[in-house]
Amino acid sequence: MGSGPEFDYCVVIDDDDDILMASRLLLRRLFGDVATARSPDEAFPLIQARTPDVVLLDANFARGATDAAEGLAWLEKLLGLDPEMVVVMITAHAGVQVAVAAMKRGATDFVSKPWSNEKLLATVRTAASLRRSRTAAVAKGAAPVPAASVVAGSALLGKSPAMARVHSLIARAAPTDANVLVLGENGTGKELVARELHRQSLRANEVMLTVDLGAVSEDLIDSELFGHVRGAFTDARADRVGRIQAADGGTLFLDEIGNLPLRLQPKLLTVLEQRQVTPVGANKPVPVNIRVVAATNLPPDKLRDEGHFRQDLLFRLNTVEIDLPPMRERLEDVPELIEHYLDHYARRYGRPLPQLSAAARAALLSHDWPGNVRALRHALERAVILAREEPLEPEDFALVSMAPRIASSAVVAPRPADDLNLERVERRLVEEALKKHGYNISLAANELGLSRAALYRRMEKHGL
Repeated sequence: MGSGPEFDYCVVIDDDDDILMASRLLLRRLFGDVATARSPDEAFPLIQARTPDVVLLDANFARGATDAAEGLAWLEKLLGLDPEMVVVMITAHAGVQVAVAAMKRGATDFVSKPWSNEKLLATVRTAASLRRSRTAAVAKGAAPVPAASVVAGSALLGKSPAMARVHSLIARAAPTDANVLVLGENGTGKELVARELHRQSLRANEVMLTVDLGAVSEDLIDSELFGHVRGAFTDARADRVGRIQAADGGTLFLDEIGNLPLRLQPKLLTVLEQRQVTPVGANKPVPVNIRVVAATNLPPDKLRDEGHFRQDLLFRLNTVEIDLPPMRERLEDVPELIEHYLDHYARRYGRPLPQLSAAARAALLSHDWPGNVRALRHALERAVILAREEPLEPEDFALVSMAPRIASSAVVAPRPADDLNLERVERRLVEEALKKHGYNISLAANELGLSRAALYRRMEKHGL
């Protein structure tokens, strides 16, 4: 039996029936209900009657229109109806200008026609998570958090000496325009550091855009980062705004920078040195004003290997370097994290705040947390959802020790030959791949034949 939809309700507004049909079929993977409308006038009553997690809004509706005036006007009306509404603009004509204008007027993100299904799903999932986070904040009585600084259910917590150093570096680096490189194992919270840097910067009122270079296929990275012009290659039927241009005036977060192919590293270096970008197929560069924050889980020896990563690019990226400690080096922060995430997930799922037995608390505090904060968060979420009674006991958390993988990275759990239950088999394979590769998400995903995003979804599904 598969898991249910991740989110409740989505509205897609576009005057192209083919777009509406394709998006309705695709987005059913994420939403229990996908409503479509051929015009904003038709969609407005649907949105007034039931608040959607995400609205996908086309930029142009009038025949022959390319200036996005109608879409931008409706964006303002939607945000006037609900300032916390999450709107993703659908752009085609004049992509660069429309995307930037839309995000400066309050749109959460944008997708360009024609889109790839993987790109659309990733964009909409992130946007829906943002809406969920805003709703939780309001329910808790907190002020809504600006889109540029939200990661659903997360906060950069910790008062240990190791985290105090991180907070100090952020406070000193954020007000400058210095590029920052964030180092750390998977699950330590590198994106949270990036968002804190943006929130405390002089660019806080501008956009922050993220590119997960570990989740974008190599043949799409060039277009995703730098954009392209119509006719630049087969299937380039319209101009596409690159993330570098779209982040103009704000912050660009390059997650998993170690996955940037060597052939594209000189091109990024040129952008950082000359402060201008040339879309694929274009003849003239476009000036950009961005602050770059990059992150990687690569070990230092590989990062400083010229055969894997250009050192001149590294020197441009790591003007300031922030090294995030793994959980095993900041176990004194676990009590604060437990309290935060139990409260968050209880509110998210409408459950009473659960209590921990003495044994459960001791198990959580002594665990080695090989998956770092992400693993702790998943364990707490799973317990809140599945626990049948209180207080929570150690078995409610399905803890997997780090010790077996230290003894031998190839050790895997025994496989009952007669157990063909699809859910249990999938969970076992995911767990085995994670253990085998020391919880390196990229390597585990590659072994399983999955994208990083798909592996993360399965980890969340099975509470790993």
